[in-house]
Amino acid sequence: MKSKCVKLLQKMLDWIEIVGNKLPHPATLFALLALIVLLLSWIGSLCDLTAIHPSDQSVITVNSLLNAEGLRWIYTHVMSNFIKFPPLSYVLMVMIGIGIAEGSGLFKTMIKALVMNAHTSLITAALVFTGVLSHLASEVGYVVLIPLGAMLFHAMGRHPMAGLAAAFCGVSGGFGANFLIGSNDVILAGLSEEAAKFVDAGMTVNPAANYSFMLVSAFMIVVVGTWVTEKIVEPRLGKYEGDVEKMSTDPLTAKEKKGLLLAFLGLVGIVILMALSVLPGGLLRNPETDEILKSPFFDGIIVGITAVFLIPGLIYGLVVGTIKNDRDFMKHIANSMKTVSGYIVLVFFAAQFVYFFKHSNLGIILAIRGAMFLESIHLTGIPLIVAFVLLSAFINLFMGSASAKWAIMAPVFIPMFMLLQNPYHPALTQAAFRIGDSVTNLVTPMMSYFALIVAFSQKYDEKYGIGTIIATMIPYTVVLTIIWLVLLCLWMATGFPLGPGGPLHL
Repeated sequence: MKSKCVKLLQKMLDWIEIVGNKLPHPATLFALLALIVLLLSWIGSLCDLTAIHPSDQSVITVNSLLNAEGLRWIYTHVMSNFIKFPPLSYVLMVMIGIGIAEGSGLFKTMIKALVMNAHTSLITAALVFTGVLSHLASEVGYVVLIPLGAMLFHAMGRHPMAGLAAAFCGVSGGFGANFLIGSNDVILAGLSEEAAKFVDAGMTVNPAANYSFMLVSAFMIVVVGTWVTEKIVEPRLGKYEGDVEKMSTDPLTAKEKKGLLLAFLGLVGIVILMALSVLPGGLLRNPETDEILKSPFFDGIIVGITAVFLIPGLIYGLVVGTIKNDRDFMKHIANSMKTVSGYIVLVFFAAQFVYFFKHSNLGIILAIRGAMFLESIHLTGIPLIVAFVLLSAFINLFMGSASAKWAIMAPVFIPMFMLLQNPYHPALTQAAFRIGDSVTNLVTPMMSYFALIVAFSQKYDEKYGIGTIIATMIPYTVVLTIIWLVLLCLWMATGFPLGPGGPLHL
């Protein structure tokens, strides 16, 4: 029976991959989706589709992109849509550091050392763990860790897509959890507090209100991500038959060991300097409030991340001789930029789709109407919270930004849940939202970095496309949703607080 279920699941995922990959080239698909948004915005405008914004009661209408005003907006925003698309600048910036680290041979040597000394199961768990932890460092998980996971698995003789999937699970599927408090906690708590003041003007929601639950969730994600990778995803992928060159795993030479050691010391030096910059009175703390989370340090964290790769890579290259002069230095950076040329083309069309959708207001209206529907069916208790998680997961398929979604949903659901007969604390509503906001990140093209993930996969097989990514990641979405909901229900049943200042009930 178990064997039949496994075969059925594999056939279903294979079908999803085949159908998905029969779609046009990802760049063409995003162009077509942008055209569909144009048409839907025109239809929505003709039908007077509206919604009431829950925070200020303003009427939101559909902005048609096919009338005179809409066409003028498109003409004047095509370039800015492309340039200001967040993943583009992050990728181009960090590729400067990665180009040096990869071109000098540092990455290859690091992976060789890992392959020769690490157990297979620990590598998978370490990838997922690092993916969850990467939320502290802005978008570095998407730009650096996911392709590194594919490289690592490929070097070990495992399927590179399995490594990509494990890292993607930690980075994106585990977005709502973490081992430490991060900027996302601060943003969501601020929005929750403002929504709670609709009912109680003195209510406060601190950034650590979900910490206990999210810490346990982070360890759960590591376990689930490792299990799904090794029991479902990797067996389905089978043996990698591509012709991408695999890094050798020969023993390290004396020069490589010396370069690795000095590169590590260079990394330690960079980390120390960054740490000193955020000590009380430090250069990169907020000069007005002395905060860390809302500070120049996190505003410019991508510069620090670039330095983390560039300085050790440069040191390693100078030691082993792969960087002899400035020409070698610039050549490695230029070569790294060549590898993302296809991604740049993809981003142009993906950016138009995302910003067309945003400007049309279709995403906001869909989110608000979905929220109102859940409010109208009068669920209570655990079924209510489960339904709210599932609604958040559904809305996440259409709106990529967690803060944008929560800014819309919090003013509806936090006051509503606070006014129940057995009222829930805003911390619980926020925790439920974070689960839904995470689990469908893995399968929605609306996620800002989805196009980048497709581009990474095509390095190993140009036939890989959106269907490949979705079929590979669906098992993570399904299992994470089930296990995370079970964890939340058990937590609610025990009555444990979600974190400091985060009880379940008022």
